[in-house]
Amino acid sequence: MKGLLFTLGLTYGGSVIALFRPWYGVLIYATFAIIRPEATWPWSVPPDNYSRIIAIALIIGWAINGFGNWNFGKAKPIVYCLLGYWAWLIISACFAPHQDVAWLDVELHSKILLPLFIGCTLIDSVEKIKQLCWVIVLCLGFHAFEANIDTFQGGYQLELYGWSGLDNNGACIGFVTAAGIAFFLGLGETVWWKRWPAFIFAALLAHTPMFGSSRGGMLGLACIGVASVYLIPKKPIYITYLCLGFIVAGSLAGPRVMEEFATIFAGEEQRDGSADSRIELWKDCTDAMLNNPLTGLGPNHWEYAAVEIYGWETRKASHSTWFNIAAELGIPGIMFFLGFYFFTIKLAWKVLKQPQSEENYWHPHFARIILASLAGFLVSASFVNFDQVEVPYYIVLMCVGLLKLQTQKSPVTEPQRMTTNNPNYLTINC
Repeated sequence: MKGLLFTLGLTYGGSVIALFRPWYGVLIYATFAIIRPEATWPWSVPPDNYSRIIAIALIIGWAINGFGNWNFGKAKPIVYCLLGYWAWLIISACFAPHQDVAWLDVELHSKILLPLFIGCTLIDSVEKIKQLCWVIVLCLGFHAFEANIDTFQGGYQLELYGWSGLDNNGACIGFVTAAGIAFFLGLGETVWWKRWPAFIFAALLAHTPMFGSSRGGMLGLACIGVASVYLIPKKPIYITYLCLGFIVAGSLAGPRVMEEFATIFAGEEQRDGSADSRIELWKDCTDAMLNNPLTGLGPNHWEYAAVEIYGWETRKASHSTWFNIAAELGIPGIMFFLGFYFFTIKLAWKVLKQPQSEENYWHPHFARIILASLAGFLVSASFVNFDQVEVPYYIVLMCVGLLKLQTQKSPVTEPQRMTTNNPNYLTINC
């Protein structure tokens, strides 16, 4: 019943708020995208158009309030890649052999990309970026808490059946990505009752992939750890927090986790069937891209091509976001998608290297959040198709907001002319 009340309250109360404050509509839409109420509480939340209702209110509110601010400033390359990727999805769908499959995939992506673009026009303050960070941490932290409780009670839901509508790999990559956000959000917060909950959520999120049997998730978590060593401010208090985080992570990882993690680096003779099939699938995806370099196989067409063209007995997932997009959308599609993240990382790195001051205290902290979380995602996504899960897109939205803040300049008034017509001009007679 609590899940139903939560869902209905956000749906209808949030729709009213979104008409006047569309940014809150973006946050509620992101909440539903991560929580997935119908999959999280299937016993109490019946299938319905909850996200669609919020989306309609968001679009109307966005229009009423003047369509936001389209001056993206330094974030223009990111937004252009976003729009280019979206356009190429549509172009590729026009030439796809299975039209119904292709356009359904375009619709699913549009449900992510349209609110994301609206968010790019609305995000314009430190508080809005922090709000987005906390929405991601709280939503995925809730899932991580529930998954940990299930495991401590002897369950294997995450490992065997996935979580909240995602398989174990997809869910674990979301947890890993949010772990980077939570840790660096905690470092940035100066109030203890915000800092320590963020650290607790970071621990829960980091622990979850360890019992989820996701090698991609564990490798992504390790990458966040390595990235954190380079990104963290070299001050005793921050280094103490990082060492504490490593100690907690090490204590949570048991022998079974270490054994599973070691299989990532197994040689050819020690590889299991899953690893071998991935390599063969990636080779076939590369061949599909080279044979269809412009528009690819078509959106959501790889699994059909695996059977119809490459002779797999059943429809097989590509087990890689990058190879999947390259096969389905061709070279332009994968270039737009990679550019989306490349410019995010490049521009966030530039912000990180700027001198920190009291006025821009949060800017380098946001840059660390973006870089650390994407380090985990980009590696983890190499082992699972993750282009329809929203969390990485919202991280990029944070970067767009950060760069818009960087573009803003305080107004400079023109110096008053030193003339006798100026009442403030002082004439001294010698």
